[in-house]
Amino acid sequence: MSEAIIESTFTFKGQTNVYNGKVRDVYTLDNGLMVMIASDRISAFDHVLPKGIPHKGQVLNQVATMFLDATKDIVPNWLIATPDPSVAVGYACDPIRVEMVIRGYMSGHAAREYKAGKRILCGVPMPDGMKENDKFPVPIITPATKAEEGHDEDISREEIIAQGIVPEADYIKLEAYTRALFQRGSEMAAAEGLILVDTKYEFGMRNGEIILIDEIHTPDSSRFFYSDRYEERQEAGEAQKQLSKEFVRQWLIENNFQGLEGQIMPVMPGDFVKVVTDRYIELFEKITGNEFDRADTSDITARIQGNVDAFLENYKD
Repeated sequence: MSEAIIESTFTFKGQTNVYNGKVRDVYTLDNGLMVMIASDRISAFDHVLPKGIPHKGQVLNQVATMFLDATKDIVPNWLIATPDPSVAVGYACDPIRVEMVIRGYMSGHAAREYKAGKRILCGVPMPDGMKENDKFPVPIITPATKAEEGHDEDISREEIIAQGIVPEADYIKLEAYTRALFQRGSEMAAAEGLILVDTKYEFGMRNGEIILIDEIHTPDSSRFFYSDRYEERQEAGEAQKQLSKEFVRQWLIENNFQGLEGQIMPVMPGDFVKVVTDRYIELFEKITGNEFDRADTSDITARIQGNVDAFLENYKD
């Protein structure tokens, strides 16, 4: 079994702070840079599973890098370089505490709210007569507050502006960037036989400018359908064939875990860990259209430390 990176305890030149997220570990440096480690941790139902998934971090990092490079003509982004298959280095920005969620189809959270009888989500009306996974006439933007802890909360454009979370002029730009990024992502997905169903974007400020930060269009931040037979499945009332980590959630449900109080997190057996790795690699190859090159994981910690150290030693702004 390949080695997976579950914990990172690196020390980089000029390091001032470390933030450990559910999946990513972010190291802030004194030269205005951030080193983001895409770990092999996997989360579901807001819980991190006890075993890592070899190569998962590499998949997420390389998918995000591809889409960031392909959209920098739309909005500047934080990324400078990827000195290691599982590492991105970029500019430290002040995060905007709003997550820009855009939905092209009635799926996930929107579908659950719709089934509960709601016809307005985050201040945005949803047409009557829709079925789960139907396409919206126009993609809808349903923002969420970016919580430091706990769950993010739905919020409307009007509430964001009224509460002063984002100035109106900046929020108008965020919406325009979100729609343009979603359009580009949808076109790139369509070229690979996929539908970009919904996704989220996060932004920050750097030197008074709005910057796209974090990951974009990855299997962890987005939902994809296969376009083949999409219409046929909808007409027949069948579930859509998805490209996401939904199969991990289904395994947990089958093993009596949905993150509820009193439930015990099951431990994935080795053969299922391998299945998850293979599925993430399948996701990579379908989304990017490229063959996945498995990085050497015999000593992944030493590999990352050495690659990042070498980059920082030679970095000139």
